[in-house]
Amino acid sequence: MTTATNEYPAAGYGATAPESGLVPMKFTRRGLRENDVLIDISHCGICHSDLHTARNDWGRTTYPIVPGHEITGTVAAVGDSVTKHKIGDRVAIGCMVDACKECDHCQQGLEQYCQQGMVGTYGGKDRHDGSKTQGGYSNRIVCRDEFVIKVPDALSMQDAAPLLCAGITSYSPLRNWKVGPESKVAVAGLGGLGHMGVKFAAAMGAEVTVLSRSENKRGDALALGAADLLVTADKAAMRAKTGYFDMVLNTIPVRHDVTPFLRLLKLDGVQVLVGMIDMMPEVHTGLLLGGRKILTGSGIGGIAETQEMLDFCAEKNITPDIEMIRMDEVNEAYDRMEASDVKYRFVIDMNSLETA
Repeated sequence: MTTATNEYPAAGYGATAPESGLVPMKFTRRGLRENDVLIDISHCGICHSDLHTARNDWGRTTYPIVPGHEITGTVAAVGDSVTKHKIGDRVAIGCMVDACKECDHCQQGLEQYCQQGMVGTYGGKDRHDGSKTQGGYSNRIVCRDEFVIKVPDALSMQDAAPLLCAGITSYSPLRNWKVGPESKVAVAGLGGLGHMGVKFAAAMGAEVTVLSRSENKRGDALALGAADLLVTADKAAMRAKTGYFDMVLNTIPVRHDVTPFLRLLKLDGVQVLVGMIDMMPEVHTGLLLGGRKILTGSGIGGIAETQEMLDFCAEKNITPDIEMIRMDEVNEAYDRMEASDVKYRFVIDMNSLETA
């Protein structure tokens, strides 16, 4: 094993201001602590959260910021206490790099809901030295070993990357609400999260329907594994499906009315919000009371569940639909992503990053 006390020079792309776009950046990674892993990054997926953070859409970004939390790569060095990983291992990092590991939630494998606050992969505050974390649009990263996940041999590094956020965000609520062969699941939104939700729910044996504003995505929905597409603008078709679904997995990322989807739910049915991070239009509580319906949200999964998800993908041959780009194409990718011009996830080949 290798222990290093010196910082590691790193290169990447980051934002320096809301309007700066992403630009080449040099910075440093901390030296290895005894329970740290150094990873040479090979691929990093692009998440809508990256764009929102870079442009300060949520009003809490501190600059400079290097985004990226869908990271795959190879272990380059490990601290003296690390036993889970070794040099050369294929590994991944998702949306968090640390948590207290002591609170009730962490003890249940729910580090994402750490009662002391999990540490985000970028824009977070290191629990030990208070430094700001920087993400995976870079050539290397240092991470606490418990938050490093193994990539199964059956998954390519580029395919595995988007699973670390888009994948686990869709997988976790399906598992938590016990979706299986008897389930009827509707997926609202067919983007990065939605297309994975369709694939996962279908692989779990559920009958899957995509909710869309038009017929345009029917071919895509069926190709991904859905049994049907329901046009939400068709009032008669929506009425015909009243009380039909066990779950609506709502991946729509913008503010919208969730009321029509509540009407689609059975008794004790659940609508899970995984895309919208915003104020929600008013909901008449009668829709919840009249059928014991549930409106809830879900974040990413814990470390064990994320590993389970990667293993499930390897076993079932489930991969995201991706478009590979070079690091210097990231700003164009952001504009295209905002225009919904990608099917369904961009992945950066970090080998294209110039580090000299």
